Amino acid sequence: MRVIVEADGGARGNPGPAGYGAVVWSADHESVLAEGKAAIGTATNNVAEYRGLIAGLEAAAETGATDVEVRMDSKLVVEQMSGRWRVKHPDLAVLHRQAGELARRFDYIDYTWIPRDKNSYADRLANEAMDAAAGESATPAATPAATPASTEVVTNPAGWTGATGAPTRLLLLRHGQTALSVERRYSGRGNPELTPLGVQQADAAARYLGERGGIGAVIASPLQRAFDTAAAAAKALGLDVTVDDDLIETDFGGWEGLTFGEASDRDPELHRRWLRDTSVPPPGGESFDAVATRVHRAQRRIVDEHAGQTVLVVSHVTPIKTLLRLALDAGPAILYRLHLDLASLSIAEFYPDGAASVRLVNQTAYL
Repeated sequence: MRVIVEADGGARGNPGPAGYGAVVWSADHESVLAEGKAAIGTATNNVAEYRGLIAGLEAAAETGATDVEVRMDSKLVVEQMSGRWRVKHPDLAVLHRQAGELARRFDYIDYTWIPRDKNSYADRLANEAMDAAAGESATPAATPAATPASTEVVTNPAGWTGATGAPTRLLLLRHGQTALSVERRYSGRGNPELTPLGVQQADAAARYLGERGGIGAVIASPLQRAFDTAAAAAKALGLDVTVDDDLIETDFGGWEGLTFGEASDRDPELHRRWLRDTSVPPPGGESFDAVATRVHRAQRRIVDEHAGQTVLVVSHVTPIKTLLRLALDAGPAILYRLHLDLASLSIAEFYPDGAASVRLVNQTAYL
């Protein structure tokens, strides 16, 4: 997927109260896919511009972009990132290296200088961030190199909900392939292992997440297929896996191991009602409403224990759909309309004030 990143940054006084803004556009420059802004204390214009670029590249990666066109009105940043100008200042060298590492995630990236009037969206965000920086009480400024990108607050994609505070970001990873998923059979509380392809999928997701970094915890369903997928990512991240029983897959009861057609033939009327009504459980199993209750419990617990962090949650199709439903504040019908591939990644954010947003659904570009 191709996107356009526009970024800007500035400081009132140079150095002075500084901030940046970044926006990710669709390839036709018609739709905003993500946007962000942040006050960064006292810094120079050039530092703020680099911080805007870094935030824009991180946001582009989260949209699943493979090709990126960066547009900025900073001649210095564009020329240095293009390799035509040397980076002499030590603070900028650190930020240049960080931006370069992010850029290598994409299949293609290009940098274009644009005049300021063509960069008005990012310029507006940067000025709002500078206003916030100027309004903050004076504190000793951290050096730019010591402020990691993971501490920057990126607004939700639409940018107009009014959500406040740093969100807890949940990276929602579905487990890799099993023998039951190959045959498209209901796979709930049964415990099939990953197939060789499933192991490859887990390893591919682990490499991607390891390169991405910035993840503070890994939490998984207790079932083997999810735990093994989580363990691969945790190893790449240098973390341990925490098991949360509330993230387990739906109990399909008497339909466990059956195909859609086999379950329909066995219990035709019940199966029809189950497909229409989330309060109806399979025979001897668990309704989607019951799943929602425990998944909501897990979501609240994760947000309470990891406030403001990025957390990798490795689970199954129904719990992940339920977490996306919670973030969207959507009705139960969405469970039947979302499609999530094996080993796919989705992202939901939950804010301290109760707001939430969905930033990504069903990314599989790394597979």
